[in-house]
Formats: sequence, C-alpha cells, structure tokens
Amino acid sequence: MIIQSIETFDVAIPLTKPFKTALRTVTTAYSVYVKVTSSNGAKGYGEAPPTHVITGESMASIRYAINEIIAPQLIGLNLLESERVFQKLNGSLVRNTSAKAAIDMALYDLLARQSNLPLFQFLGGYRETLDTDFTVSVNDPQEMADDAETYIKDGFTMLKVKVGIGDVKEDIARIYAIRKRIGYQPKLRLDANQGWHAKEAVRAIRTMEDAGLEIELVEQPVPARDLEGLKYVTDHTDTPIMADESVFSVYDAKKVLEMRAADLINIKLMKSGGIYNANKINALAEANGVACMVGSMIETKIGITAAAHFAASQPNIQYFDFDAPLMLAKDLVSGGVVYEGSKMTFSKEHGLGISNFEII
Repeated sequence: MIIQSIETFDVAIPLTKPFKTALRTVTTAYSVYVKVTSSNGAKGYGEAPPTHVITGESMASIRYAINEIIAPQLIGLNLLESERVFQKLNGSLVRNTSAKAAIDMALYDLLARQSNLPLFQFLGGYRETLDTDFTVSVNDPQEMADDAETYIKDGFTMLKVKVGIGDVKEDIARIYAIRKRIGYQPKLRLDANQGWHAKEAVRAIRTMEDAGLEIELVEQPVPARDLEGLKYVTDHTDTPIMADESVFSVYDAKKVLEMRAADLINIKLMKSGGIYNANKINALAEANGVACMVGSMIETKIGITAAAHFAASQPNIQYFDFDAPLMLAKDLVSGGVVYEGSKMTFSKEHGLGISNFEII
C-alpha cells in the first residue's frame, strides 16, 4: 500500500450568514482539499481550511507545505507501516497543523478503507451517532435571540453562543435575551474566543451563575497563552471551563492538565495536526479524568466527517461541535457524515465514506 500521489485543490463556498466571533468574521469558507492515492488505486481525502487568527495558516502556506515539503517526504512510503508514516508526517516541518491534518485524515481514510471498515470503527467504534450543537454568532442581543430561536425550531437542543466582543455587560445582555426567547430547556455553551481577561471573565460568569442563566460550560474565556488567567477563571467559578486555543499539542494539554487550568479540553484536528495527535491528547486527558469536546474551524464536510469519525470512536469525547457544513450555501462532497437536525450518522461505506468532491 504505497503512497503514490498527493494532490491539492482549492475550494471556496459562501456562508448563508456571516459567522462572527471575537477573533474574526467569515463570509466565505475557503479550504484546500487533499487527495492521496495509494498503489492499490484507493483514494483518501482530507481538508485544511486557512484560519489565520488561530493556526496562522493561509491557502498559499497550506498548499506549499503539502506540495513542496510534506508530499516529497511521504510519496513512496508504505502506509502499512503507518507509525513510520505518521512520524515522518509530523516531523516534516514545524507547526503548519492544518496542512498536516489534511494529509493525516486522508491517510486514516486509506487505512480504514484497506481494513474494510468505516473510520470510526477502525479507530474504536464507541458510538454510531452524534448530537451536535449549533453556533450563534456574536451580534446585538435581539439578532442573537432571533438566531437562537431559529436554530431551536430547526431541531437543535444545544447552542454554542459566541461572546467576547464589547463590554462584558453586553455579553450578559446577549445571554439574557437568548434565554428570554428560547427558555431554559435548551443547553447553552458560551465561547469567548479569548475575548475576556481573567477578572472580567470571572465577573461575567459569576453574574450569569447568580442570575440562574444555566450555562453548561464556557470555552476559552482568556487569551490562549494566559494559562495562569485560565486557571484563575477555573478556580473562581462553578461553571466548567474549557480550554480550546490554549491546546494545540499533547505538550500543551500536559501543561493545562498539570496546572489544572481547565475542566475540559476542546480538541480540533486543525490544531493538533490530525487524528494521530488528537488521539494522544484525548488519551492524556482521559488519564487525568478530563473529558473532551471535538470541534472544528469553518470547514466543509470532508474535515467535519473526519473529526466526527474520530469523536465517535472514543468514550472520553463527550461534547460535539460539528455545525460548520450546515452554515454553507453549497455541499461539494459526495458521501460523508449525514445530518438530520442535530443528529449526525455515518454511512456504512469504508473509511470516511466519501466518494468524490466537486471543485467550483
């Protein structure tokens, strides 16, 4: 099972509504698709979106990393010696985690196809369905309440609400408006995307706790490098705190866990460099009694399908944030994960279950 070729393709798909966070506003989903072909004719698929404000990568840097640096080192290797291949991939260059992730998921796609199994079964097969949240972009309180109401009517029972822009009083007003509109049965998760400082995060979360707004968790309240601040928030609030941008690697996770800086960890393939390293982060978190979420950037169905297969394979992954393809105006991918409201299921096809994609 020799790696014969690695090809890249650029894609761009408009979003149906601008996606706004404390870090950026996105109106078009750009991505680099990857196709890896092996000597037996099998094809594996991967994806890498450019997320400048998180991974530092652009479309051009992803293409260059894959075509000029990674591909020459992997072509000719035997994928049945997978540990050697993944070591070579991860040692091919530093950082560039999304570029690595695209290759990584294509290689896992091929391995699962070779084993005649869907990828989630190849990786462990813990569950066959997932229940995703849907993200409410940060806007004025009434627009966010309108959006939240729409998503609940569409069948979602968990909402991930973006905050972190403006004064914390504005963020609290946003949550009040949403709760007033949708009631208290749906779960609310907050994501500040590094938009608060430690003391104001504690003040905001404490205010919401005292008001009984019932927040399930708060994701990345402080800047990624401020682990002391993250720990301060974790230690001074009752609401579970999740590390996201603070954790790219297993070494980052180790530091967060040693410091007890967060209650939960959000693993994203685009931060970890793919499933190979994501598995290590999850195993370390599990050994420390810390549950994980698997989430995503603004990705299309290839990247989300790979992340969902990984998430479904492991019992310690208990939270799922895979709504990005539902935000897109068009689906370019044949096969992959299937949505029915918030419920996600997998095809019985081998690997990722993706047969092809369209380039526009």
